Amino acid sequence: MGTDDIIKKLEEQEAKVDAIYRSVEKTRKYFLITLIVSIVFIVLPLVALAFIIPSFLNTITGASLGL
Repeated sequence: MGTDDIIKKLEEQEAKVDAIYRSVEKTRKYFLITLIVSIVFIVLPLVALAFIIPSFLNTITGASLGL
């Protein structure tokens, strides 16, 4: 195996590593977007309910007592 073959193999490996890096970055961005969407559609509504339910219960109990 000559130096030309070694250089060719190294260039092929570099191209493969670059392709893997791009793939990993796309996957990382996908997981980040999934995390943000999960927070927006699951966690934030639960936090909002923590504030809405007590005021709703106060309204219901106040209306049932005739106040």
